[in-house]
Amino acid sequence: MTRIPVYLDAGDPICRAGLASQLRPRPEVLVLDDGERDRAEVGVVVTDKIADESMRALRTMRCAGINRLIVVAGQIDDGDLVALMEVGVAGFVRRADATADRLVTVIRSAAAGEGSVPPDLLGRLLAQVGQLQQQVLGPRGLTFSGLSDREVKVLKLVADGLDTSEIAVSLSYSERTIKNVLHEVTSRLQLRNRSHAVAYALRNGLI
Repeated sequence: MTRIPVYLDAGDPICRAGLASQLRPRPEVLVLDDGERDRAEVGVVVTDKIADESMRALRTMRCAGINRLIVVAGQIDDGDLVALMEVGVAGFVRRADATADRLVTVIRSAAAGEGSVPPDLLGRLLAQVGQLQQQVLGPRGLTFSGLSDREVKVLKLVADGLDTSEIAVSLSYSERTIKNVLHEVTSRLQLRNRSHAVAYALRNGLI
């Protein structure tokens, strides 16, 4: 079994030592010392509550190339959830639930590119996402895909083989509008052309 290199960051050395002592005997993980951080595949930040210090620790790990991040926290407020997801946190564990078995399970999930969120936190996160969609993105005609409803409709018709004039007739827009829509999509998403835009949308399940 290949051991997963893990770097630990905690608010105090006693807390870090306690967590390390739980994980070191486990054959699934390899706890790294401070000078070995650049070898880590998974980073774990332990904190009482999400604050500036813990967010800095997470961003520092990201800058160091650790893309799989886990937070072990005593308290996670609703307002923290979206901020943590934006930083790229893949796993959440409450300190009260942070047994060696639970930590190893979440570390393995993160290393495999999967997320691990307690069910109640997942429900709260989805509620936050829904609220963001309703209050911020919806009024602007956007979705979490980054595409508006009109852009999705245009790309679907491009994928069906229609040219600019046919799309314009189908959607009751001018040809100029269709060209502008396609230009906006390719520019915003840094795509080469309309074929690249369609491929991107299909690959990401947007159309």
